[in-house]
Amino acid sequence: MSKEIFATDLFQPITLRSGQLLPNRIAKAAMEEGMAAMGQLPTEGLIELYRRWGAGGAGVLITGNVMVHAEALTGPGGVVLDEGSPLGPFAAWAKAGKAGGAAMWMQISHPGRQIQANMPGVIWGPSDKAVDVGKHSKNFGRPTAMTPQQIHDTVARFATTARRAEAAGFDGVEIHAAHGYLLSQFLSPLVNTRTDEWGGSLENRARMLLDIVREVRSQVSPTFAVAVKLNSADFQRGGFDAADARTVIAMLAPLGVDLVEISGGSYESPAMSGRPVDGRTAAREAYFLELAAELAQNSPVPLMLTGGITRRETAEHVLANNVALVGIGTALAVTPDLPARWRAGTDATASLEPVTWKDKPLASLAGMGMVRYQLRRLARGKQPAVGVGPARALVADQLVKRRALRQYSKWLASQPRSETGASRV
Repeated sequence: MSKEIFATDLFQPITLRSGQLLPNRIAKAAMEEGMAAMGQLPTEGLIELYRRWGAGGAGVLITGNVMVHAEALTGPGGVVLDEGSPLGPFAAWAKAGKAGGAAMWMQISHPGRQIQANMPGVIWGPSDKAVDVGKHSKNFGRPTAMTPQQIHDTVARFATTARRAEAAGFDGVEIHAAHGYLLSQFLSPLVNTRTDEWGGSLENRARMLLDIVREVRSQVSPTFAVAVKLNSADFQRGGFDAADARTVIAMLAPLGVDLVEISGGSYESPAMSGRPVDGRTAAREAYFLELAAELAQNSPVPLMLTGGITRRETAEHVLANNVALVGIGTALAVTPDLPARWRAGTDATASLEPVTWKDKPLASLAGMGMVRYQLRRLARGKQPAVGVGPARALVADQLVKRRALRQYSKWLASQPRSETGASRV
């Protein structure tokens, strides 16, 4: 790997394998906005939110989940980009994010089994194992194991979304294979109990991800960035671990991947919010730095680290551990121009306090609700309200989701369906 990949200065540019130049080492990491309009398209508010972030000094903006399958959403407010989606709203979204000089990447995803039971559509997984979050398990639907045809169709959907993202003016995509979503489920030996070519060995469990990367690369320009978001570990005993992550990164390297973002956890062990079940990441900031630093020692692909980073000092410490980019999420929900502040020698004006409820799944849900509360304010041109407590934010978030569910259900019912359960394809 070229020495120019590594830096200790947050504001040193970086040239990726595709030739894409990022103006600095700070990425706005993906957050689940839940702001889709009718038709699961970007809203004016979502476009305004990214215009605001684009002016805030980050080198690259990575969107929240954009779903590749209209019948499988992480939440009812999810944006969908498939073959039937009009490109106009996506073009406006890309243009707004890029207006301030940042690159704009679309995170593309399929939730697999991590779908609420009250959602219409399909609930698929590598196997029929349901999400286990104790007393909250009933809130998730029971998945059916995907057929080979459904797997092949899903690979094609990822490539279609990537191709259309480029057509809309995005500079790259990030394939989401972390946080317990579909590709992470295939990688996990706890969730993936298949006995065919997609199960058993790590090589088989990684097959779907690798096929998606190959197919995406074949349908986009060489200068279009392709990244992958990968768990450093699932933080569940017997699950996907750091050794597996190292092997998968090595598998991705020859396929033209520009960057691997390191995160961790799932709905069952929400380490991405700083609250893993087994307690192996206790840091308030840079949750996964220890594991990422180990992976970076011999990674053939530049790494990006995301997870609780709020201070410049922490971000610089991450770079000092041979990590190429620093991803910031929650901090940008309350200080959208934080990178510009760091460049000017100032820091964040406020921060969100972590939710310390004993019920970890509920605490994770409330934490995400607090973040989305701030995002909705930013999208309306308002300032953050960091004093809002987790209970109020959670209730507000559930009300927004309830309205979004009615809208999504009405829209989905109007879409044609095929015998394979694939809408609009």
